[in-house]
Amino acid sequence: MDFEITLKKHTPLTSVDDLEEAAEIFLTHIGYFGPRIRGTDVRKSIAFRLFVDCFLRRSDKTWFIKELAHELKTTQPTVCKYVNQLKAMTLIEESYIEEDDGSQKRGYRLRYSSLADAWHFVEENVNVSMGNYRKSVDHIQKLAEKERK
Repeated sequence: MDFEITLKKHTPLTSVDDLEEAAEIFLTHIGYFGPRIRGTDVRKSIAFRLFVDCFLRRSDKTWFIKELAHELKTTQPTVCKYVNQLKAMTLIEESYIEEDDGSQKRGYRLRYSSLADAWHFVEENVNVSMGNYRKSVDHIQKLAEKERK
């Protein structure tokens, strides 16, 4: 899945004292919620609860897909959909836990167990993308100038 985030003018949420309210606004602004979720009670959605209740409130824990599905009372494919979205944004990371039998099980957690630290990866991806847009704009401008001559 490609890195994808929505950029829009954003006022810092420093005046919002409620975690869920701040998270809802933030996650909406970055485009985490799809069209089915927008306009509903976002805080009851699987996507919201996955990020806030599991990854943010329990940032110390590495979660397995099966555990997340059980915790959120939903299916594993639904959990995978939102986990992949968060992975694409680089907010969560995969880690492997060794089982008693020597096998490894894949788990997921908030990158560095910190939203602030994870956000550095998002910012870097945005910077790289914006740099590539700049190169494309410059190239298109050169093509337009060449055609005008």
